[in-house]
Amino acid sequence: MLAPPAQAAETVRMAVLQMGTVAWEADVAKHHGFDTAEGIELIAKPYAGTQATMVALQGGDADVSVTDWIWVSRQRNEGRPYSFVPYSTSIGELMVPAGSGIASLADLEAKRLGIAGGALDKNWLLLRALARKELDIDLARRVDPLYGAPPLLNAQIEQGRLDGVITYWPFAARLSAKGYRSLIGAEEAVKRLGIEVKVPMIGYVFDEDWAKANPEAIRGYLRAVHKAKALLAESNAEWERIRPLMGVKDDATFVALREGYRAGIPRQWGDAERAGAAELFEILREMGGEKLVGKASRLAAGTFWDAQTD
Repeated sequence: MLAPPAQAAETVRMAVLQMGTVAWEADVAKHHGFDTAEGIELIAKPYAGTQATMVALQGGDADVSVTDWIWVSRQRNEGRPYSFVPYSTSIGELMVPAGSGIASLADLEAKRLGIAGGALDKNWLLLRALARKELDIDLARRVDPLYGAPPLLNAQIEQGRLDGVITYWPFAARLSAKGYRSLIGAEEAVKRLGIEVKVPMIGYVFDEDWAKANPEAIRGYLRAVHKAKALLAESNAEWERIRPLMGVKDDATFVALREGYRAGIPRQWGDAERAGAAELFEILREMGGEKLVGKASRLAAGTFWDAQTD
């Protein structure tokens, strides 16, 4: 008697940055067969920039991408039902040269400050909110800003053309490996703004309708990447295996990226963290306005995916 044909694995297409941390995680999931063990085939589709990954998601060329829940909430309020599962609590840092006299936000007066991501960057908005709370000043009126892509800003500060740079954590890690120091990180800013829990800002994002139509695919995908994350949290050997993917030339940068990734792994996601996200939304809405969140006055219902992953 012939055995029944094997059931084809459900395909999950994941949009990733070519040199980004999500691509490393996807490689771990594929290399160890975590995807096939969960009944899916994970296909990592590389793109050159974050915007391109989101265009792929919105255009149907990818099933999952990674971005923040502010974007998800705005999409939902505008009738597009995306949903979010936490990926990382790491956001960014304000980095200055090791010998800089800048010791606090008050010392940024008239300084040339690089800001990755533009005027609506969440790291920048959080530091502006903190300066307003603690110093009663608007940093946007006190600094000389240069908005640009993270690699460009890293190059600018290394050439001595910037006094500081607010950038995403992987680029901050690269600077720390070269002796630059963190003045303040976004996580510390959030805490000083009165939110005590660690709120994952970045997450896996997907269309809720697709997930509901493919429940085994989304559950299998989330289990697979969580297994990859758990391995990266524990195994230095696994980091050595993926080192060629990381684009690092020295041990200090390698270690900074490894430890930065590990520090951002969400340890808890429950009611307290969701409440913290709602508080954080209010702060960001006040600072970024409609340009950031649209016309919404609160975090959209359904922003966070509620279905079980195991």
